[in-house]
Amino acid sequence: MTRTVRMAIVLLSLGLAAVSAAGHAAPAHRPLPLKPCELRSAGGLSLVKARCGHLSVPEDPARPAARQISLTVAVVPAISTVRRPDPLFVLAGGPGEAATAFYASVASAFARIHRDRDIVLVNQRGTAGSNALECGPGTGEGGPPTPAQIAAETERCLRRLRKHARVRFYTTDLAVQDLDRVRAALGYRRINLYGSSYGTVVAQAYIRRYPSRVRSVILDGVVPPQVAIGAMSSIDAQRAVLRIFAACVRSGACRARFGNPQQLYRRVRRALAAHPAPVTLAGRDGKPRRLKFTNYRLAQVLRLASYTPALAALLPLDLHEAAAGDFAPLAGQFALIDRVYGNAIADGMNNTVVCSEDVPFFHITAAQRVRMRRTFLGTAPIDDLEELCRLWPHGPVGADFHAPLHSDVPALLLSGGDDPITPPRYAAEAARGFTHSLSLVIPGFGHGQLMDPCMGRVMAQFVRRASVAGLDTECLRNLRPMPFFLTPNGPGP
Repeated sequence: MTRTVRMAIVLLSLGLAAVSAAGHAAPAHRPLPLKPCELRSAGGLSLVKARCGHLSVPEDPARPAARQISLTVAVVPAISTVRRPDPLFVLAGGPGEAATAFYASVASAFARIHRDRDIVLVNQRGTAGSNALECGPGTGEGGPPTPAQIAAETERCLRRLRKHARVRFYTTDLAVQDLDRVRAALGYRRINLYGSSYGTVVAQAYIRRYPSRVRSVILDGVVPPQVAIGAMSSIDAQRAVLRIFAACVRSGACRARFGNPQQLYRRVRRALAAHPAPVTLAGRDGKPRRLKFTNYRLAQVLRLASYTPALAALLPLDLHEAAAGDFAPLAGQFALIDRVYGNAIADGMNNTVVCSEDVPFFHITAAQRVRMRRTFLGTAPIDDLEELCRLWPHGPVGADFHAPLHSDVPALLLSGGDDPITPPRYAAEAARGFTHSLSLVIPGFGHGQLMDPCMGRVMAQFVRRASVAGLDTECLRNLRPMPFFLTPNGPGP
C-alpha cells in the first residue's frame, strides 16, 4: 500500500444485509453513453486515448433516492474489429488510487490483452473523478506526528469532506456493487479481472459476490481475504530491506564498493538522530526547495526503496553518500516519493477502507510489538493508525469479508520474492481458495510484477485461455533485478 502513515477508522459492522442487498443482481441500467477522452498518469507523463462516461450510483445503497455520486468510467476499446465479448477490468491499488491514472502509467503491460479485448477502468468511489475523498495538503516538519497533530489533521479532513460526502459509505463491499452496476450498464455478461495490491482485495470481494460474472482473475501483489493488511508491515518492511543489504553483500562489486550497507545504514541513523540534515533540492519549477531530512523521512525512503528493483538498486549508493555527509540523494528519493504518491492517493477514501476493513482485525500480540520496536519503522505505523481510527466514521463491511474465499474462477497470482508489504506467503494462502490457480514468485523483485519483462506475454496467454494448465512461464526464469548502482552513472561494466 502506498502511504507511510495512513489515516484510518474503527469498524462498525452494519451486517451483511446492508452491504449485499444487491449482491447477486445489479439493477438494470440504460446503456452508459461514452465520449472520446484522454487518460493521464498521476505525474502527467503518460497519456492514453479512451472513451469515458459517468454513472450515477447511490452513495448509500440502502437509500437509493438520497444522494447520488458520479463514478468515472473509461473504456479503452480493443484494437481489433473482431473483439472478444469479455473485457478486462483493471483494479488499482492504494487504497485510493484512480484506475484511470494507474492504467495510463502501465498501459504497455496490457498491450497484448488490449489487441482483442476492451480494457475497462472504474475509478472507485472516493477516488479521483468519483466524488474524491481528498484531504488536501497536510502539515509536518519531517518528524513523526503527535497524537494531537493526528487528531487535528483528521478533524480538518473530515470538515472538508462532509461538504460533499458521508465518508462511511466508501468501503470495498459498496465499491464491488458499483463495479457490477458498471458491468451491467456497459452490457458485458462476463468479465476478466486484474487487481494490483489493494485491487486484489477488490477483485476477490467481487468474485465472492458475483462468482458467475468472472471468467478469469490476475492477482498481483496478493492480499488474501483472511489478512488484515498492514498489521505486520514494520516486520515485513524490515525483512525486505535486510534482503537488499544481503544481496549487496553477495554481489562482489557492490560489497567491494560499499562493504555492508547495513553498517552504513546504522551510521546514517546515528547521525540523523544527533542532528537532522538540512538539504536543498531543485524543485519542479526550478526554484530551490529546502527540507529537513530526518530519521522519520529516512524510514519512508527505506520502505519504498524495497518496493521496486530500481529504487533498491540505488539504496547502497545513497546510504554511502549520506554516511559521507551528503544527504541530497536520500532526500531526493524522499521528494520523489512524496511527489508521486502524495498526489496519487485519495487519502480520505484510504482512511475509510483501511480503518473499516483492516485495523479492527490487527490483533497484534505483545511479542509482535517487541519485534516491531526493533525495526526501522517501529510501532509508529500501527500506533498512528489506531489513533486515527478512533476519530474516523465507521463504514459497512460484510460479515464474511475476511472469510476464506472458495472459487472455481481460474486465477493467476503474482508475487515478488522481496515484496515488503504483500510477501509471497500471502499469495500461497490466497491460492488455497482457488480450485484452478498458479502462483508465480519472481525472486529478488518487490511489490507488483506487472511491468516485469515478458509478464505481459504471460498474462495475455492466461486471459486468452482462461486457464493455468500448461501456461508457458519460461521467460520469467531469466528475470533478474536491476544491478546495484556503484556510482550515480549506474552499475559497473
